[in-house]
Amino acid sequence: MSESTELLRDEPFEPEVVQSDLAFHGAVWDVRDDRVRYGDGEIRRQYVAHTGAVAILALDDEGRVLLIQQYRHPIRHRDWELPAGLLDMEGEEPLAAAQRELAEEADLVAEHWEPLVSSWTTPGGNDEMIHIFLATGITSAETAHAREDEEADIRIEWVPLADAVDAVLAGRMRNGILSIGVLAATLRLRDRS
Repeated sequence: MSESTELLRDEPFEPEVVQSDLAFHGAVWDVRDDRVRYGDGEIRRQYVAHTGAVAILALDDEGRVLLIQQYRHPIRHRDWELPAGLLDMEGEEPLAAAQRELAEEADLVAEHWEPLVSSWTTPGGNDEMIHIFLATGITSAETAHAREDEEADIRIEWVPLADAVDAVLAGRMRNGILSIGVLAATLRLRDRS
């Protein structure tokens, strides 16, 4: 890695927050309304205050990635996704949340876990950080998880990783977390070979 590449990093910056109000209290997320001193003036921004999340790129011994499809109301689609979930349990570490979500959404456990990549999903509109983990050594969980609402009819497919990458690049699958995950996993696995 070159020295200039090492310098490419996000930089913390914390201007003075003059006022921060709860604009909306939701069942899952809240909306904040902040006034911030910035430069010679003041700016006002509303954003979703998010708990954070995890996603799992589960890869089987045949090089296939686990994809789930479920209904997402804001986009009015049943999109393809990686298993994922919120960091909404007090004190739960991201890895433990990822292990829990893989069991809850796909009735699977993994023997090996490693961080793959972390990303802010929409930094202009929310403060969500998602941590994507690579999970291998996949086996069935001892018990099946009861699912409801959108999760009740989750469709599960094991897809060759290269086919998932092709679908992302062709615009047939547009979920951002899925896109980041399959591309990062492809590069990680390429670097190992």
